[in-house]
Amino acid sequence: MILNGPNISIITLSAVVAGLINALAGGGTLITFPVLTLLGLPPVVANITNTVALCPGYFGATLAQRKLLIDQKLRLKTLLPAGILGGIAGGVLLVSTDEKLFRALIPFLILFATLLLAAQTPAKQFLERMGKSKGRETTGDTGSIDSSKAQGAASILCIGIAAVYGGYFGAGLSVIILAALGITITDSLVRLNALKQSLSFSINVAAAVFFIFSGRVNWLICAIMAVSALAGGTVGGKLANRISPTLLKIVVVTFGAAIGLYYLIR
Repeated sequence: MILNGPNISIITLSAVVAGLINALAGGGTLITFPVLTLLGLPPVVANITNTVALCPGYFGATLAQRKLLIDQKLRLKTLLPAGILGGIAGGVLLVSTDEKLFRALIPFLILFATLLLAAQTPAKQFLERMGKSKGRETTGDTGSIDSSKAQGAASILCIGIAAVYGGYFGAGLSVIILAALGITITDSLVRLNALKQSLSFSINVAAAVFFIFSGRVNWLICAIMAVSALAGGTVGGKLANRISPTLLKIVVVTFGAAIGLYYLIR
């Protein structure tokens, strides 16, 4: 990719939009990754650079919900190793993937991530109904995985599998993690969402740290994107009460579907 003025402007704008979208609705990767590949960056390098650049955004989301994690330390200690190991495993798998093969997978990865984003709201509503039907209560919670060892093992397995996907591509990871937590852990959706943020951050950091030593990060583009995404996230936080996340999500899903079909046809 030639980093001329127009390309830098496009990358900057896409990262700002991605940061704003991540702050409001999620799915920013569906904006930045296609832009990088369409501008000529090799797909694997684009994915790796994108993961490292957007990683700080997860920290902000985790920090914002840290109070809901205070009495969930046991859950974090139990699930964090699976998330970290899975994130690294996904990173290793990505680095080992041939550019030609990954290019062939791009439309399916984008369409799958788009489908996950589209299913986010229905999934949350389903988990809320499921929680109410089971009589879930947040008071008196010990922060453990669950009383059943089988359910605890299922949580670890599900998070590990989700983490591999997160390290490999990442878009839509939050939806998978929240679904896994909602099905295997008895608690309120609000607290599980905070746990999801922390796990997503850990998975992405684990993959990003591995990528740093892979020699496949385009550091100049990464720096441009990181600063731009941070600016977009800041703006998104201030506009949280003025822009409809649902409307924004519809726009991102439409864009993701169009890009996925474009790659598929091409």
